Amino acid sequence: PIGGYSQLWNHMDSIGPVGLWQEEAAPGSPQEGLPCSPDSSELAQECLNQFKVTSTQLRQIQASLLRSMEQALTGQASPAPAVRMLPTYVGSTPHGTEQGDFVVLELGATGASLRVLWVTLTGTEGHRIEPRSQEFLIPQEVMLGPGQQLFDFAARCLSEFLDAHPVDRQGLQLGFNFSFPCHQTGLDKSTLISWTKGFRCSGVEGQDVVQLLRDAIERQGACSIDVVAVVNDTVGTMMGCELGTVPCEVGLVVDTGTNACYMEEARHVAVLDEDRGRVCVSIEWGSFGDDGALGSVLTTFDRILDQESLNPGAQRFEKMIGGLYLGELVRQVLAHLAQHGVLFGGCTSRALLSRGGILLEHVAEMEDASAGTARVHAILRDLGLNPGASDAELPCPAALAAVLTRLQHSREQQTLQIAVATGGRVFEHHPRFLSVLQETVTLLAPECDVSFIPSVDGGGQGVAMVTAVAARLAAHRRLLEETLAPFRLNREQLAVVQAQMREAMVKGLQGEASSLRMLPTYVRATPDGSERGDFLALDLGGTNFRVLLVHVATEGVQITNQVYSIPECVAQGSGQQLFDHIVDCILDFQQKQGLSGQSLPLGFTFSFPCRQLGLDQGILLNWTKGFNASDCEGQDVVLLLREALERRQAMKLTVVAIVNDTVGTMMSCGYEDPRCEVGLIVGTGTNACYMEELRNVAGVAGDLGHMCINMEWGAFGDDGSLDTLSTCFDASVDRASINPGKQRFEKMISGMYLGEIVRHILLHLTSLGVLFRGQQTQSLQTRDIFKTKFLSEIERCRAVHYRLPPPKGVFLFTLGGRLVGGRSTQEDRSHERGANARPYLCVLFLPVPSDSLALRQVRAILEDLGLPLTSDDTLMVLEVCQAVSQRAAQLCGAGVAAVVEKIRENRGLEELTVSVGVDGTLYKLHPHFSRLVAATVQELAPCCAVTFLQSEDGSGKGAALVTAVACRLAKQAHV
Repeated sequence: PIGGYSQLWNHMDSIGPVGLWQEEAAPGSPQEGLPCSPDSSELAQECLNQFKVTSTQLRQIQASLLRSMEQALTGQASPAPAVRMLPTYVGSTPHGTEQGDFVVLELGATGASLRVLWVTLTGTEGHRIEPRSQEFLIPQEVMLGPGQQLFDFAARCLSEFLDAHPVDRQGLQLGFNFSFPCHQTGLDKSTLISWTKGFRCSGVEGQDVVQLLRDAIERQGACSIDVVAVVNDTVGTMMGCELGTVPCEVGLVVDTGTNACYMEEARHVAVLDEDRGRVCVSIEWGSFGDDGALGSVLTTFDRILDQESLNPGAQRFEKMIGGLYLGELVRQVLAHLAQHGVLFGGCTSRALLSRGGILLEHVAEMEDASAGTARVHAILRDLGLNPGASDAELPCPAALAAVLTRLQHSREQQTLQIAVATGGRVFEHHPRFLSVLQETVTLLAPECDVSFIPSVDGGGQGVAMVTAVAARLAAHRRLLEETLAPFRLNREQLAVVQAQMREAMVKGLQGEASSLRMLPTYVRATPDGSERGDFLALDLGGTNFRVLLVHVATEGVQITNQVYSIPECVAQGSGQQLFDHIVDCILDFQQKQGLSGQSLPLGFTFSFPCRQLGLDQGILLNWTKGFNASDCEGQDVVLLLREALERRQAMKLTVVAIVNDTVGTMMSCGYEDPRCEVGLIVGTGTNACYMEELRNVAGVAGDLGHMCINMEWGAFGDDGSLDTLSTCFDASVDRASINPGKQRFEKMISGMYLGEIVRHILLHLTSLGVLFRGQQTQSLQTRDIFKTKFLSEIERCRAVHYRLPPPKGVFLFTLGGRLVGGRSTQEDRSHERGANARPYLCVLFLPVPSDSLALRQVRAILEDLGLPLTSDDTLMVLEVCQAVSQRAAQLCGAGVAAVVEKIRENRGLEELTVSVGVDGTLYKLHPHFSRLVAATVQELAPCCAVTFLQSEDGSGKGAALVTAVACRLAKQAHV
């Protein structure tokens, strides 16, 4: 057996000569000096053996309660559940910054009395101020009268208390400790299920007790009080726990009755339909075992006690643990032994035979070994009883172990470090209860590192803390919403961006001053599927350089490529050195592929700012991305490449086209879909291109046909047109950049800057005390510490459900009930060419996000950054990331909407069907960015049916296809 179930026997052994306690016989009586018979000793042992509980039985109790908890959380419980998992709508625990004055009204926690408290919280830095309180006895006629009479009495007591304490009565915040069974539907909404503890006020059951109190306060009319929260004593116990090194997220009360609460993941509480954060759940475990789950550990005495109670068959668990029953169990045992002649020489007393004759306090005093035998004898003389023990100690640890196991599993932690706040007279008066609790919990939940902390007045200080936390959360929520409001763009704001971009496009095409340069690329057509042959492609846009062999045939496009590095000394050396290195890489690639001596057309993807004068002429405007090769800026880079080729006379290559990565993206997707006439890059930077009517391009001769325009839209807004949407955080990022005042649109959209915007927001919220307890850390002060990839990683954890049937002709792929992809059937692919045409991804507009994994990802990222976070912090950081990402996607969508509407109006169409080829890590890796872009385009350009296609190697394959199209057009012109 575990614990102290042989305590009664051991105490008897310390007094009685043969292991039984005896009442001292009167001198000269027949019993004087006579030992109990061996049969009596065996009977006592048999009686006490019933209270022995094995570790196997304890684990069965633990497992049974855990199952009942999970069933109740998921809504699978029967109409009479073993436990009721009731959300309390307390969404956060204290983090030490709570300050202010709060009023607490306590009703039902101490029987027939009402208590009012004035609690001042000073935060972790201030010294603790003892609460002021006053207790009011509730008359019997009020406890049994109309409900309005009770609440009017409470309001009068409240007013009397405030009259006695000179305080400002305006704007007081009150926490209501209402310790009766209730159905709570909000932090300040709680419906009384039934009265207990001797109260029977009419007209209250089924009513919102908070509203009844508010009405009574209003009738009193003496002060302005806001009832912020209604709280039971268990939640107050958890919230009143002193802050320690580990979070206190479990409350355990063993008093007249017993209950527990803990912070559950909100996603597991079915009735909330909420996926973010945590919520305190009141277990209401007193009824556990009413279904027979405790049958193996119920003793004869437990059954007798139950039968004689006011509610036979109910609250079985509470009757084995609660202080109301603990003394009664001892009385039942001692009466049984006395009636069988084992104790007191077979004599009984009125106290022994009277229900309630032995109280919890009596048992606690007699079991206190430090009091000594003399104190035990004194109690015996007063009561005519011997001390004993009860079976209260072990079922409680088994139940608590179930709660801790639940927490550890739901949070997917190998080891759970947590504090349990304890409260109630059993903890206060029973000397061994806590030690046995600790030992047994360690046995049953070895993976949980648990510390037990006595709560500081859970009914008063704890309820005030709930009120303070609610006030803090409300204030922080208000500050968060104010901070993020500029990032939440409405349709009207996005329509203005669309119109401004449209205006800038027209001005740029006409050669007027505009933030959009609208550069002609001299690409005059997209692939039509007839392109054939072998082409070389070069891709220079960073520290790595690629050479590709692209084979275009009837069955599709085949690519062979090799990556070469560009040393820093070459990237920042002379221009001749750089282009000689590029040609050496081409020569090496040709040799490895067996192409030496062959003359192949070549397309050159050069991802640096250029002004094109022809398809094969591009003037470098300036280096970026760490390149600074001399004698290149202002020069034709195609000519520099040709000169380097001439220096290697063995090579016979024809440079047909210079291409930027945006055009390459459009051409790459255009080979798969001839309707693709727009290219979009959203990665480290951002840009777009599209096929414009040649007649609208002022800088190029001719009126017939089309011309691909490189918009260089990253600079949109450099003329101040985006100032109304720019925030102080955008301004901070811009000032710290290498090009202040430039690329304003890009700095609000692209991956190079989004992480920095988030970091500046987090710094601001920390300075307001909203995040990280207001503690500024060096890591958050570090530039670029919060990577844009974190936004994608966080959002990638948000699963998406598809709630409506998919469109006709669409197959959906699911994993574990979650949609992971989709594609169209053959009937929707009639416009594609070739047997190997790529299926289209189905764009979904009806997501139901799940944030639980995202919150865990936020926590992991912030912990890696060394930030002192709470569960509230993770939720707010998630919202910040979502707001910044959403604005970026919406602005991008507004730009695309301007482009497709321009194409539609150019062609005089009522409706336009067009595809957009897209590349870039932000667009591809952020799981919701593409959906938000598409949704914005659909809203702002309803007359355009837009399909988004992700490019495959736009910079390499695209360059080759630009070359292939140019060769095709040249051949057609020759014919």
